[in-house]
Amino acid sequence: MRLPPDDRTLSPRTGYTRAHWEAAADALLAAVEPYAVKGGALYDLPGDRTSWSGRLSDGLEGYARTLLAAAFRQDETVLQRYADGLAAGVAGVWPRIEDRGQPLVEAASIALALRLTRPLLWDRLDDGVRQRAATWLGDALTAEAWPCNWELFPVTVGGFLQEIGHEPEASRKAIERGLGRIEEWYVGEGWYTDGDGRKFDHYNGWAMHLYPVLHAWLADDAGLLDRYGGRLSRHLADYARLFGADGAPMHQGRSLTYRFAATAPLWLGALTGHTPLPPGETRRLASGALKYFLDRGAVDSRGLLTLGWHGPDTALLQGYSGPASPYWASKGFLGLLLPDGHPAWTAPEEPGPAERTDALTAISAPNWLLQSTRSDGVVRLHNHGSEDVRYDPYYTRLAYSTATRPVSSYDNSVIVGDDPSRTEIVPLGVGEGWVASRHTAAGGARVTSVVLARGAVEVRAHLVTGARPGTPVRVTGWAAPEGLSAEVLPAVGLPEPPAGADAPMGLTGRTGEGDTLFVALARLTGEADPEPLGETVGVRADGERELTVRWADGAEVRVRWQDDGVQVAAPDGR
Repeated sequence: MRLPPDDRTLSPRTGYTRAHWEAAADALLAAVEPYAVKGGALYDLPGDRTSWSGRLSDGLEGYARTLLAAAFRQDETVLQRYADGLAAGVAGVWPRIEDRGQPLVEAASIALALRLTRPLLWDRLDDGVRQRAATWLGDALTAEAWPCNWELFPVTVGGFLQEIGHEPEASRKAIERGLGRIEEWYVGEGWYTDGDGRKFDHYNGWAMHLYPVLHAWLADDAGLLDRYGGRLSRHLADYARLFGADGAPMHQGRSLTYRFAATAPLWLGALTGHTPLPPGETRRLASGALKYFLDRGAVDSRGLLTLGWHGPDTALLQGYSGPASPYWASKGFLGLLLPDGHPAWTAPEEPGPAERTDALTAISAPNWLLQSTRSDGVVRLHNHGSEDVRYDPYYTRLAYSTATRPVSSYDNSVIVGDDPSRTEIVPLGVGEGWVASRHTAAGGARVTSVVLARGAVEVRAHLVTGARPGTPVRVTGWAAPEGLSAEVLPAVGLPEPPAGADAPMGLTGRTGEGDTLFVALARLTGEADPEPLGETVGVRADGERELTVRWADGAEVRVRWQDDGVQVAAPDGR
């Protein structure tokens, strides 16, 4: 992808201006044009993968998701291409919107794009096309959504149809129903779960915040915007810390192939005036993410976004991932709705949180502890509150980072027996430099985990209860990519690792009679010559349920496991 040269007067690391973003959008839109079929109603992108919704739905997905980029770009010539495709699509090419069907998702993208570009696209269509399009979209108002972020798709369609006067009562009901549903999943401090349970990931920003905030902003509804914009602003205070200094978003959760869609909430805050971030920091984080992916092979030789993270990578795909799925990255171009003179484009860039200082950030809603180090720009996420209903390596592991990815050897896990299961996670609190949770492991055993962190160093402690005596317990560490190093050392209940053992393979001990405590030291770092890990912290077990941790600077922390949770405090009770 050919972009203008970086303007290095802005930043030594990113330097992307509005011109870079425009050029990136233009290049992506030009690259998909040859794959438009059926009068432009479908985009039949190459590849041998088909989603579980089928090829026709995948083609609609290609139209809808690239239309989003065109809508943010506001280029009349390109929008005419999509106007032709819309006319063909509603003339019988597109599948109907039915209960829990993928076309409901794509209808929301189409409706949002039409709402954003109404004078340039919708208002120029002939009456017959408009009527057929409104009728096709109207099915979204009553279609049953999956009980998750899908509830916001009828809201988004309803917002557009209400604006043009089509089925106003049904539109109003769809909006109220969907917004009512997400109230059930709002857990405070700017965080939602993506449906029932504790599913926390990027969907918070690119779905749970994006749709209601945009709806309120486009409807000019001050009350709604105050509610949802306030939540977005609070969320961004945490969210800004989930990007590495190199621009990488956190590698955790579903649908990671959407890549720089992760920048959408950053731009949304600037667009609506609901953000705690200075405009220069907003651009730094967003442009850093765009550059991160473009520099690492996200776009192939044809200019197409691949199914993967850097390049193609089937390991992080879901059954709903089709050849056009990555184009929900279009959400990242939301910032192009900001005019040229907006401070987000003109203010000098400011370093993001991971560039400024070492930090340990407690996020209580998802029960996460963020650990970032300025020396290497890596952000680590200690996950003690997010899970899916099944074992999922992108939800279930104990830790994630902006520089690593889950591997098949079960990095960042505590494995009881030979089963890595970590279900029924119960958050037990997060505080200054620590986080704790309890979960169910293989055979019904319970594991109560506490992680303490300082700098790049971690103390990982796991109390295993209810396992048969002699059950093997493996505690694993980080899987380090090139340029970083990972270590894991035994502290309590674990033997020394074999010489040359990889950190992800971990350390294995065995349970005794009753409760058994396993403690390891872990580190992921980009420092060339770090202090020996064993000299950074001392650990002493005081019985089966108490632990004293003494950091190299003399600070002490005591951990006490109790029947109803854990107590983490300094010796004086602080």
